[in-house]
Amino acid sequence: MTTRLALWRELFTAQPRILLENRDFTVSAFRYPGGIEALKMENARGHLLVLPWLGQMIWDAYFDDRSLTMRNMFSQPKPAQQIVETYGCFAFHSGLLANGCPSPEDTHALHGEMACASMDEAWLELEGDTLRLSGRYEYVMGFGNHYLAQPSVVLRSNSALFAIEMAVTNLASAPMPLQYMCHMNYAYVPQATFSQNLPEDALTLRESVPAHVKPTEQWLAFNRRLQQGEATLTALTQPAFYDPEIVFFADRLNRYTDVPTFRMHGPDGVTYLTRFSSREFNYATRWILYNGDQQVAAFALPATCRPEGFLAAQRNGSLLTLAPGETRQFHVTTGIE
Repeated sequence: MTTRLALWRELFTAQPRILLENRDFTVSAFRYPGGIEALKMENARGHLLVLPWLGQMIWDAYFDDRSLTMRNMFSQPKPAQQIVETYGCFAFHSGLLANGCPSPEDTHALHGEMACASMDEAWLELEGDTLRLSGRYEYVMGFGNHYLAQPSVVLRSNSALFAIEMAVTNLASAPMPLQYMCHMNYAYVPQATFSQNLPEDALTLRESVPAHVKPTEQWLAFNRRLQQGEATLTALTQPAFYDPEIVFFADRLNRYTDVPTFRMHGPDGVTYLTRFSSREFNYATRWILYNGDQQVAAFALPATCRPEGFLAAQRNGSLLTLAPGETRQFHVTTGIE
């Protein structure tokens, strides 16, 4: 039997308030000083801090006495229209009409409209050893697109693995474009190594330079060494070369496996996992950045296309289309293995 608990903004106050508690889970609601509502979902291994009304971002993931979230400049989530205005979260939903870094010719915001969407509804579901936070967001634009987004976060008892889900339904009478990335900003773990069930040459270095990247001579020289095979980035051992960001792409994953599985292995024996279906996500991105303000090792970002903007996806044939009434569903398993 499933127990459902509706959420509303008035439940979230400056002082944390327990909404649900049993032997497996504790869920509490609170409001950050800046006004953003947060839900803390706890089990015996740790907790997720989720923002149920702000794009259902996962602000922090904390398991086995460590935060999984990138180092960033934000002490708390901020009210935002674009993700860069509150770029401190563990995960957000990038898309859905357009995704990634816009080119000079693109008109969409960085990582699209869903990342900071003001959710219409949120609720908890408890069934057996599973706790789910769900929500819904209706996007509608006069003379434009109309869709329903239904994201979820799923936590199981006594597990440091959790699921991030998304369902998108086209409510319009015309087809709609779809670009989606489950954007997980994992913490940078010094000396960590990477592995995946893909051929070594499946991951290729990004050659384009987005507008937000300001190359240095050292960075350009390191990129040339990577391109020529004189250097590798299979381990986080040279942080001085990861500023600005180093990005790798893996395309058309269904050529290699039905279930792409990526791992980051910490020197302390902890393994971080991201697993998904190539039928849902046929692309993946690896994003590495290390400087005094931000440190991230996003070892696998599952996506429907490269994060190079709407027009690039349109040109290379990776832009998806949803027919009127059609629904697409996405599921990612991630956390500590």
